[in-house]
Amino acid sequence: MDVHGRDLRYFVAVAEQLHFTRAAESLFVSQPALSKQIRALERQLGAPLFERDRQSVRLTPVGRALLPHARKVLDAWEEAHGAVRQATAEQQGTLTVGMSTSPGRGGLLPAIRSRFTEAHPGARAKLRQVGWEDATAGLADGTSDVAFVWLPLSGPERFRWVVMATEPRLVALPEAHPLAGRESVDFAELLDEPFLALPALAPELRDHWLALEDREVLGAGPPRIGGEIASADETYEALVDGLGVCLVAAGNVPLLTRGGVVVRPVRGVSPSRFALAWRADDTRGLVRHYARAAARVAEAL
Repeated sequence: MDVHGRDLRYFVAVAEQLHFTRAAESLFVSQPALSKQIRALERQLGAPLFERDRQSVRLTPVGRALLPHARKVLDAWEEAHGAVRQATAEQQGTLTVGMSTSPGRGGLLPAIRSRFTEAHPGARAKLRQVGWEDATAGLADGTSDVAFVWLPLSGPERFRWVVMATEPRLVALPEAHPLAGRESVDFAELLDEPFLALPALAPELRDHWLALEDREVLGAGPPRIGGEIASADETYEALVDGLGVCLVAAGNVPLLTRGGVVVRPVRGVSPSRFALAWRADDTRGLVRHYARAAARVAEAL
């Protein structure tokens, strides 16, 4: 026996109103059409659901037995319909991917995109460039759904991430710098150099690129700051102007080696970690699947 959801909605409406005309008005159907559907349902069930007379409508014992189950079926269907609507919206939605550094790195983005679209063929990942003042690349203020960031993050308990690349940190120097002609340098040789620093709004990341932990290992004091930088272009100009030196991840070297700047390996400094991050409390399907696609790419690297 197949009973349509419409029949159950009609039954519940009459059972709650105990009045066919008012129930029909609430359902936006005519009273004769409603009565016809109820009679058809009663025939299918083989028992009357309502006792009718000129003054009132009452549920029969069969109607009282059916009512709670009919409500459960309708509630379950409404929940299922909502899940379908949400899944459809996610399939066709847009995911904003923040970045403060290009995540190129040997086809990283296309590899993630291809895996992401396997799960969400109608979705679109929109890239958004964010300044270095925001180390979370838009995650903290909600303007990005996921983001490519450098670790460490401020307030790490607020985020989840998957490390996409672990890269050595090299030193970028003006071409005329005395150490520029060397094949490589020891970090100890850089301790007295003026360093270019990230904005103070990103303290953990600023400290990382100044290599404060590695300085402490060597028993050195705080670095001398030759200038602040908030973009690759600003970094390049500051290097060319001789304002200082800076550490740079291996994958970002092409952003700075445009003439007048050289990059050399550094011994005695820990590597950098490039990650895809998202907010810990964000459980949306698009976010989960993009993170999963990123993890699959990271495993394959």
